[in-house]
Amino acid sequence: MKLKIYVGWDPREDIAWEVCRHSILRRTDPAQVEVHPLVQSELRAKGLYTRPVDTLAATEFSLTRFLTPHLAGEQGYAVFVDCDFLFLTDIRSVIDEIDATKAVSVVKHDYQPRETSKMDGCAQHPYPRKNWSSFMVFNCAHPAVRALTPDVVNAAEPAYLHRLQWLNDSEIGELDKGWNYLEGWYAPKYDKLKAIHYTLGGPWFEHKLNCDFADLWLDEMAALAGVSKEREAA
Repeated sequence: MKLKIYVGWDPREDIAWEVCRHSILRRTDPAQVEVHPLVQSELRAKGLYTRPVDTLAATEFSLTRFLTPHLAGEQGYAVFVDCDFLFLTDIRSVIDEIDATKAVSVVKHDYQPRETSKMDGCAQHPYPRKNWSSFMVFNCAHPAVRALTPDVVNAAEPAYLHRLQWLNDSEIGELDKGWNYLEGWYAPKYDKLKAIHYTLGGPWFEHKLNCDFADLWLDEMAALAGVSKEREAA
């Protein structure tokens, strides 16, 4: 069964989605995964997302991420990831680290951001379990996950969704922080680094060109550009 991966998409960060997708497919057999952008306008057109437009949301996928298990179906695992990630290893290997009895597996950060703004100037709002929902591996067959229907996603308070309050704490599995390594928060070196999360914005913003791991993201963008040129020449 292919691992279905849903990447948050926002028109302000299209290049981040493109590089994130490329970093996944470059290190994973494309025949073993499906990588989809979560585009709010498309979800609205399908009647899956009906919440009023939130002009204060940091991204268009702030809440659409919780539609991931509905989109993926009721069997196997499905991944949601923010677009501002860079993967350095085969994403399928995360399944080897999961407790199959858990509903959702995440990196349980103890993250209290020092900054008052993020990305392109959006307000930074600290809250419990911040960034836990930026990389989630859903066990789609778990009853608690199957109960996360579009009706719930469209009606629940954002905090209820992001803090995973729709789960019992015992149903939340823990991943190593290397799967959601917060640039600028964790040290710029880690032996088990699997995926970098440029949660404060990455090198696609000019003011972040010197952030930690900027060279890795820029190298990935260059590799993506090379693939695009090869396709144009073919």
